[in-house]
Amino acid sequence: MPNLTSLEFEALDISGDNYLAWALDAEIHLSAKELGETIKGGNEAESKDKAKAMIFLRHHLHEGLKSEYLNVKDPQVLWTSLKERYDHQKIVILPRARYDWTHLRLQDFKSVSEYNSALFKITSKLELCGEKVTDADMLEKTFSTFHANNVVLQTQYREKGFQKYSQLISCLLVAEQNNELLMKNHGLRPTGSAPFPEANATSYDRKERNHNGQGHTRGRGRGGRGRGYGRGRGRDFGVRQRMSFKNARSHQNQENKGGNKQVTQGNACYRCGGNDHWARLCSTPKHLVVFINKLLKKRERMWKQIWCTKMVKMILR
Repeated sequence: MPNLTSLEFEALDISGDNYLAWALDAEIHLSAKELGETIKGGNEAESKDKAKAMIFLRHHLHEGLKSEYLNVKDPQVLWTSLKERYDHQKIVILPRARYDWTHLRLQDFKSVSEYNSALFKITSKLELCGEKVTDADMLEKTFSTFHANNVVLQTQYREKGFQKYSQLISCLLVAEQNNELLMKNHGLRPTGSAPFPEANATSYDRKERNHNGQGHTRGRGRGGRGRGYGRGRGRDFGVRQRMSFKNARSHQNQENKGGNKQVTQGNACYRCGGNDHWARLCSTPKHLVVFINKLLKKRERMWKQIWCTKMVKMILR
């Protein structure tokens, strides 16, 4: 197999299926290299130009073809031999291209771009085989193959009087894009319904209210924010702690009766004080549970002493 990365176009296959495209590419590249005269009959090109053209043609041949034409040194002879061998491809391709052209319909494609691509592939084959397809032929083919539901639309496009196929296909592509955008906008929400509220608006307002409420509570007090905050925390800590354990226990008892709700992060086990499990599922060793309860009781007594000390200071002040 030839190295495709070093080729300027696809090499001629030994089956000759790509001969028409290969011959066109080879002729164009030879003309660009100023070697186009070397493949014409009766040419008087210089020997060095013939050698360059021969190297170029052989470089774009299948390995089997290189072996078959190993003794040919004239590019014009090689070109003529390949043409006689594979020129019958026009006879093979032409009936198929005519069949595809006859059965080509716009309504059979999901998009205008797919139809446009298929149309140009067929017309290229027809032109390679010597049949010219005009803009009038392509316009009539497109108009006559609209879907039956688009009869009015087809009539409107006919009345615009397009002279070139490119003008018609541009209008069809723009209309297709606009229709897709219209359907996307229509599918965003049901007709007549209000738009969905912003996801962050509610949570932001709720956070603002919570923040303002906390600031107002902490700001109250005789000694300003700092003194009031410290005093309130010391006075209410023991009560809040007892209430939290009480609420956690009652909440666990209710959930245990139901038996079908999961443990949340805020529900503490009243046996060990941990999260993510109920007391009946607690696997903490007994000696650790005793130690934890002692620490909790000691901390509660300590906060009570701090609170009593602050109360005495307030009275004596």
